[in-house]
Amino acid sequence: MLNQYSVSSEVNTGRREENAQWKRKPASTTRKAAQVRNDALSNDLLSRFRDRLSLPLIAAPMFLVSGVELVVAACRNGVIGSFPTVNCRSPEQLDDWLTDIERRLEAHADAGGRPAAPVCANLIVHRSNVRLEQDLQVLLKHRPEMVITSVGSPAPVLAPLHDAGALVFADVASIRHAERAVAAGTDGLVLLTAGAGGQTGWLNPFAFVRAVRAFFDGPIVLAGGISDGHALRAAQALGCDLAYMGTRFIATRESMADARYKEMLVKSSADDILLTRAFTGLQTNMLRPSIEAAGLDPDHLPERGAIDIGKDIDIGARENRPKRWKDIWSAGHSVSGVSELLSVDEMVARTVAEYREAGLRLRQQR
Repeated sequence: MLNQYSVSSEVNTGRREENAQWKRKPASTTRKAAQVRNDALSNDLLSRFRDRLSLPLIAAPMFLVSGVELVVAACRNGVIGSFPTVNCRSPEQLDDWLTDIERRLEAHADAGGRPAAPVCANLIVHRSNVRLEQDLQVLLKHRPEMVITSVGSPAPVLAPLHDAGALVFADVASIRHAERAVAAGTDGLVLLTAGAGGQTGWLNPFAFVRAVRAFFDGPIVLAGGISDGHALRAAQALGCDLAYMGTRFIATRESMADARYKEMLVKSSADDILLTRAFTGLQTNMLRPSIEAAGLDPDHLPERGAIDIGKDIDIGARENRPKRWKDIWSAGHSVSGVSELLSVDEMVARTVAEYREAGLRLRQQR
C-alpha cells in the first residue's frame, strides 16, 4: 500500500532497491554541486505564485484520496492542490482530469478576478511505474507549474519538466537522498519526516530540516505532523517554505476516501496510529481501528510484508485484493487534529485563522 498521505519517496527498507537510481557521488562533490545550485536561487522560486496562496500549504498528494474535487477545492481556497498521477486509471484519464481541473479553475478566476493556487502533479519515478513516460507526456502537454517526484531520483524527468516551465520538487526521506536530489538539479525538496501517514519517514523534523538547510537554500516542504495553522507557522519558523497537510484533507467532503474512513479519522487520535511493516514491507503508519475492523490483531501482525511498489500503485491490483485488506487505512500523527468532517472551504478558513493567531502570539512574545 503506497502512502495515502503522499506517494512517498524512499523509505527504510526500500533504500537498496532505489540506490541504483540515485547515482552515488562523494559528499564533497554533492555539496559543491548543491552550492552552485543554491547560488542560482537568488530569486525566490515561489514568487511566481506566492501572491495566489492564502497559506504556505500543499494539500498532500494521497493515493486513492486526492481527486478532481479535492484539488479544485484546495486551489480555489489558495492552497496548492496535488494528486498522484497514478490515481488516474490511464494516461487518458489523467489528461481528462487535468483538462477538467484547468477548466474549472479558469472559470473560478474569471468569476472572482483572482487566479487560483497552482495544481501540482505527483509523479512516481520508480522503474516499476510502467506509465511513467506516458504520464510525463501528458504533464508536458498541460505544462503544470509544479511537479513533485517520488520513489527515486528526479534526474530522468528534470530536463523536460523544466523546459515546460515546471518547478520540480523531489520527495526524500534521508539527508543522503536530499543531497543527491539537489545535485541532480531539483528546484525544491519535500522532506518526509516521522509522523507522516502511510509510508513514513523516520527522521525528526527539527533535525531533518536544519540538517538540509546546512547545504540547501531552495524551497523546502515539510511533510508529516502538520495538523493546523499553529503547526504550519512552526514549520516556517523552522526554515520551511511550505508544508504538506494530508490527514486533515482526507476528512473533507471533497476527498475520494470512503465515508467509513473519514468517520474513523474523526474518532481516532495519535494513540491509534500503528507503525508497522506488515502490509507493505515498508514502515507505514496505519489506523489500528481499521486493522481491528478487518479481523486482525494489531499486536500480532506479520513482522514484514512483501515490497511490491508496482502493485501498490496499480489501482486495479489493489481493488482485486482480498476484501479484508481493502479497508485497512493509513493516517499520520496529525489525526488528533481531525475532530469533525468539514468541507475544504471550512477547513482552510479555520487553518487561516489558526495561522494568523499563531503569528500574532509570536509577535506578542518578542
